[in-house]
Amino acid sequence: MTIGAGGSRPEISEIVAGLTGVSIVAIGGAIALVRLGLEPVTLGIILSALSGIGGMAGFFAAFLLRLRSWAAFGIRATSWRWILIGAGAGVLAFVAKGAAILAYVALTGDERTPQDVYATGASGGTWTMIATTFFLSIVTPIGEEFLFRGVVTTALLRYGGVIGVVGGAVIFAIFHGINMVFPAALVTGLAAGEVFRRSGSIWPAVMVHVMVNLPTIPVMLLAKAAA
Repeated sequence: MTIGAGGSRPEISEIVAGLTGVSIVAIGGAIALVRLGLEPVTLGIILSALSGIGGMAGFFAAFLLRLRSWAAFGIRATSWRWILIGAGAGVLAFVAKGAAILAYVALTGDERTPQDVYATGASGGTWTMIATTFFLSIVTPIGEEFLFRGVVTTALLRYGGVIGVVGGAVIFAIFHGINMVFPAALVTGLAAGEVFRRSGSIWPAVMVHVMVNLPTIPVMLLAKAAA
């Protein structure tokens, strides 16, 4: 299925607007929040929501720039078959990202991750674990996929499938920083981008992201308890 066509497809201007929007809201917002000196659990919960909120802010910055068409960004209905394919691809991506992280650490010795704060946010009790899991496995996939696949990948697909999928995944990974999360984000971006390209809809890509992120908090808490 073709995502956008001719003048109806997002362009570099939409990429710039989207990435500027997410940088201001997600990155700038995170820096400002850290400086407020909030209680650690509260900070962790807010930051777990911020990536999704920032992604949506970036998406709407691109959406309102010129096209203002949902379909132009791949936001259209899809079949249950593609949703299930997205879920399966997400499970495979979750396994693959673990291997990618191990390879990254073995090659670089870099074990830094900015995501420990999410585990802190989830450690305040049952409700904080539920809230953090919701933000990371629902809000974040929607916000980030709308931006990085709906805007970035769609715009880059005009240069071919490889550039669209790989380019979108690389940009997505870079926005997670050069640390342990980078290879995980790259694997997730590649899986989500290919499912998006083939289905022509953002929702299978969102499902990939949901399946990758859903175990994040339980895995982090188990690792923290075992440490």
